[in-house]
Amino acid sequence: MAAEAGRGGIDLPRRFAGSMGALLGPDFPEDIGLAVSGGGDSMAMLHLAAGWARVYGVRLRVATVNHGLRNESAAEAALVADECRGLGLPHAVLRWEDRPAGGNLMDRARRARLELIGRWRGVCRHVLFAHTRDDQAETVLMRLARGSGVEGLSGMAARRRVPGPTGLHPIHVPAGPPRPATMEGGWEVVRPLLDTSRAELRHYLKALRIPFVDDPTNEDPAYDRVRVRRALSMLAEEGVTAEGLAATAARMGRAREALERRAVEAARALLRPDPLAAGTLVFDRDGFAALDADTRLRLFAAALGHVASAEYRPRGAALEDAADRWLAGGTVVLHGGMGIARGDRLFVCREPKAVADEVATVGDDGATWDRRWHLSGSEIRGMEVRPLGEAGLAQLALPVVRPPRETLRGLPSVWAGGRLVACAPLGHGPAHIVRLLPPRGPFPDVLLSH
Repeated sequence: MAAEAGRGGIDLPRRFAGSMGALLGPDFPEDIGLAVSGGGDSMAMLHLAAGWARVYGVRLRVATVNHGLRNESAAEAALVADECRGLGLPHAVLRWEDRPAGGNLMDRARRARLELIGRWRGVCRHVLFAHTRDDQAETVLMRLARGSGVEGLSGMAARRRVPGPTGLHPIHVPAGPPRPATMEGGWEVVRPLLDTSRAELRHYLKALRIPFVDDPTNEDPAYDRVRVRRALSMLAEEGVTAEGLAATAARMGRAREALERRAVEAARALLRPDPLAAGTLVFDRDGFAALDADTRLRLFAAALGHVASAEYRPRGAALEDAADRWLAGGTVVLHGGMGIARGDRLFVCREPKAVADEVATVGDDGATWDRRWHLSGSEIRGMEVRPLGEAGLAQLALPVVRPPRETLRGLPSVWAGGRLVACAPLGHGPAHIVRLLPPRGPFPDVLLSH
């Protein structure tokens, strides 16, 4: 390992440039963000990126997230700020002010970090993160312990899109076709150090005398990753190395990409557009049932995540059980979505109970409801957006031929007190505009990792 670190320290800038070229070249973005915590890996990335950016004429912006979980956080952010001043780079400290109680603290901190960076990034569509080969190996080992499949064992992707509104998809409303509109999309996490070991970066820091801090939680066995890191050091004696696990992740990543492409082709063949089922995905039942098991589960998981704007797919056992019952003709609820079988069609819609308490008020710029619907118009300004529900359905005179009732209960509708004013997807109420904003992008493109 010492020899590897010595060689790596010498050619790290060249390898970093090669990685950036493979990930973002040859036409590099004008602006790139960096997430720098002050730890060794991210401080090494800061200096590598600064040198690379000077050569390629790329502007860098740096952010440090202060979660406020440790007393040392402010000093670590100050350390990053000092280094950025020396490198001539703009730096911002992002503070996690509204920390909710309960739940998995590390997971909430990770989500908060992405949300804060997403707000900060400005024109930067790409933000570099300093995950290393060792981080990749630890991730694979943790997921292996949980019994993960291809997705989990493919580890962290070198590029990963963070969801954001990718387009406003208009729903026909009583006033006629709405005007075209677009909305800026999400951004990408870019990991240029996934082929670099932690030891190589430490050697680089030492050789250039770059300051960094060691987070004490990296030695705290209360955290899963710390225990896995220790286990990995022992497994190395048996030939289970970080390099080997990272190589496995790369091979599983290629397999995942092939499976994703096959699933997209299947989805396009089986989707059945239904203008009466706004926001609902409709599939050909016989064709869906004829798919191989992996593709069926992949499609079902993606469909549930799409209608619920969920970041992660459901757990494997729960997904398999729900898919079996759905294909057998049942109605299932999972992951904020609902699967319904009717005749020769399979429906996936938003679970009505999941949005029962969702309320938004229409302002001058409209209102976003349930993360994926946007409503606007002078005729509904100041009114509340709520789910249609049974109360709304009772106020509508619907024709007999309609999608399953469950697919309608979760639709956005406009209310004045207890009176239903409008539900544009069903052609009810005064003229206004309703658009569908899937945060993760259109279906079935969401099946693709990038």
